[in-house]
Amino acid sequence: MVDTPPAAGETLREIAARYGRDYETVRALAKQPGWPKHIGKRGRAYVYDPAEVDPIASAAYERPAVGLSPNRLYTAREIEAATGITAATIRADQTKVRADGTPRWPAPDDTTLPAHRWYGRTVLAELKNRRAYRRTDKP
Repeated sequence: MVDTPPAAGETLREIAARYGRDYETVRALAKQPGWPKHIGKRGRAYVYDPAEVDPIASAAYERPAVGLSPNRLYTAREIEAATGITAATIRADQTKVRADGTPRWPAPDDTTLPAHRWYGRTVLAELKNRRAYRRTDKP
């Protein structure tokens, strides 16, 4: 029997590790119609070309950069306009906690006015921890 070298590329587990996502999350993305065809196998796992996977995975997992000034205070409505996260979601997430016990949205940096405000740096730090899933079935 002739040994064949393993196919160059990445398995779903390696793609998940590179993007910091769970394997099952990447596997679900791989079932979508736009996912590229596999280029070979390594053991039992299919191998995919990273150059073909990156545009699809980036669009699904990376949040687009927003132009918030780090030292400016923003209201929830202004954050909504800049990021697309609705003000209602921000208010709701303030009352919820993640599995590790941290709040899903940080407390406001300024509460002196009726509209609570957050520094741009606080919002940007939160956006780094936030998932980038977007609905694709918009009416």
